Amino acid sequence: MTSQVTLPFWAFLLILLFAAVTFASHFLFPSVRWFFRRRMERAVTRLNARLERPIQPFKLLRRQDMIQRLVYDPDVTRAIVRHAETHGVREDVAFERAKRYAREIVPSFSAWAYFGFAIRAAKLLSTSLYRVRMVHQDPTLSEVDPEATVVFVMNHRSNMDYVLVTYLAADRSALSYAVGEWARVWPLSRLIRAMGAYFIRRRSRDALYRSILAKYVQQATGAGVTQAVFPEGGLSLDGSLAKPKVGILKYMLDGAAAAQRDVVFVPVALNYDRVLEDTILLRARDSGERKFRARISVVFRAILKQVWLRVTGRFQRFGDAAVSFGKPLVLSDLEGVPGDADALSDKIMTRISEAVPVLPVPLIAFLLLRHGTMTCAALEVAFEKTMKQVAEVKGHLPRTNCDSAVEVGLRSLIERGVVVKEGDVLRLPESQVALAEFYANSIKHLID
Repeated sequence: MTSQVTLPFWAFLLILLFAAVTFASHFLFPSVRWFFRRRMERAVTRLNARLERPIQPFKLLRRQDMIQRLVYDPDVTRAIVRHAETHGVREDVAFERAKRYAREIVPSFSAWAYFGFAIRAAKLLSTSLYRVRMVHQDPTLSEVDPEATVVFVMNHRSNMDYVLVTYLAADRSALSYAVGEWARVWPLSRLIRAMGAYFIRRRSRDALYRSILAKYVQQATGAGVTQAVFPEGGLSLDGSLAKPKVGILKYMLDGAAAAQRDVVFVPVALNYDRVLEDTILLRARDSGERKFRARISVVFRAILKQVWLRVTGRFQRFGDAAVSFGKPLVLSDLEGVPGDADALSDKIMTRISEAVPVLPVPLIAFLLLRHGTMTCAALEVAFEKTMKQVAEVKGHLPRTNCDSAVEVGLRSLIERGVVVKEGDVLRLPESQVALAEFYANSIKHLID
């Protein structure tokens, strides 16, 4: 018992290392995790006190716990068995596939990443690129039932939509976005997951994948998680509102029914004087393929150009970016709609279309397309007349000074070559008609 054992020095170091790791994993790490967990809980409590809608406990679950809860759900278990029978594979193989899908979908929300970094970055980026304008906010938003699940439903004009709405809804709650395949790129995907977004494969026809996605959305809706979705499913390729897709909305209705929780859909309408991806979207429309071939080198060059313009003092913002929060749709108040995703999506898109802000660039483009070549004086008269017409019906105008609006809109269009000014005459070159139509389509339904 007291005899000595001689070991090589490297073996002694190895034993010491294993002992240190064992001590840390069994005693030190749990204490450290508990310490930071307690600090995070206190921080979230203080944060919830100033938010209009507190962060729900479901959103704060550990990601691994959320994944386990998802894959062991009875509905998902039945979907795994069906997948194994349909594809002739063992159930454990189908179960591993289900876990892989769950890991792909489930976010890893971080209150610090969202409120400490994302909102500050969203504010900086939004206000650096645009003059951000809150055009309208329905007063009944403050009367929403605190126990109801709130879902912001938005038209999809640009990838800046995520940034803009995150910034403007910062004092309401942490939004959980449904994000497409474009964002599943490292390291962007890690940041987006930390902000609480969940990834979806919009074109997947795998029944197992759809079952897992449906169950996650149902669980989040039933738990009261504040969400943000784009009913159109993707960016508008021609500038106009697209026909809504009902997949995510159907999952939400099922989740609300199972949890007996009311859902409030808040229509959010966005519009821009300059959509950053406008030419890319038009090329995708012309090719007939929804594939945006924006190479990273092109994006990097565009960023460097804007940085250089800012350093040299020649940078000008891309006009207005405007948001309107329309009248909420309370699911329990809609007769004959609960459970009918198609009828609900039509009502939502109607509310969104009515709230779209009328901005200088889209309105000038619309008038030049309608009237053809115009003098500056004629444009100003037509602009003011149309603004009054829209104001009488909708009342969602970010600018009341027509002279200023015409000046700002024309400067932007002339700098880009969309409008050519010859003396006092304005015209649209044939090569720029498609781009002018892209902007005019965003408000065409309000005027026609």
